[in-house]
Amino acid sequence: MPSPTDVPLPFPVAALHGGKDSLWPDWQITPDDGVRSDKARKDQALKSFDTGAKPFSQGKKAADLAATEALALELDGLQDRFYADRRFKLLLVLQGTDTSGKDGTVRGVFARTSPLGVHTVGWKAPTEAERDHDYLWRIHQKMPGAGEIMVFNRSHYEDVLVPVVNGWITPEQTQQRYRQINHFERLLAQTGTVIIKCMLHIGSEEQKQRLQERVDDPEKHWKFSLGDLEVRKQWPAYQKAYEDLLHATSTPWAPWTVVPANSKSHRNLMIATIVRDSLQALDLRYPPANPALQGLRIE
Repeated sequence: MPSPTDVPLPFPVAALHGGKDSLWPDWQITPDDGVRSDKARKDQALKSFDTGAKPFSQGKKAADLAATEALALELDGLQDRFYADRRFKLLLVLQGTDTSGKDGTVRGVFARTSPLGVHTVGWKAPTEAERDHDYLWRIHQKMPGAGEIMVFNRSHYEDVLVPVVNGWITPEQTQQRYRQINHFERLLAQTGTVIIKCMLHIGSEEQKQRLQERVDDPEKHWKFSLGDLEVRKQWPAYQKAYEDLLHATSTPWAPWTVVPANSKSHRNLMIATIVRDSLQALDLRYPPANPALQGLRIE
């Protein structure tokens, strides 16, 4: 895997890791440099990340909710400058098992931002027309434009999860897809797209409780499918598939961040903080004033 110096980026690397005092890197998967030891990978095994941890917490839930609300307002101002600046694009990937909180993250983090500059795509199984193309074809069409923030609810990583767990592709094809995704994301990063990839990490018991809540509440039945129970039976296989993809596709230009997500309020606070830190690192600015407008008076 190339090092950051081998892959020059048009934005500060702090946009992918935060500042020197940031807690963000503690929750990132270290990109594989090709010589990383088995022990280093074991230390970053998915199970080593505590799903109940709250590293960004203010101490109490009420304080976390208030901090997230403040960050949402701050993000609105940053997004305004980001849109006006137009030097960069930002892609936020939210990936996680059923009930991990992808929808809730979108609502909690971006509730205050303008829909003109923040867009969301919820990825589902590909349509027949999409299956007629390569698996990244539909993904590339939804990439953010200059000054835009795009949020993916699920993503192209479904193509190295569902087919892998169900045995639809071979191990060789899986490795090939990892390489293709890495090259695809490198293209995006080198052309100005800041890629933040968050794996919303919840425990099996937490998922069980959340699924039961959907069953018990008639107003949440629309969120539940009997197919969810079949997928839940594959929990160990999905955890293994996630572990493999995190290590294979955490790169210097698009590292993965594991977000402990048993706490919904902490999950939102952590991601809001990460997005804020990333945008701040870009040194965003409004375009220069137009001298032709100086002294102009509207009649």
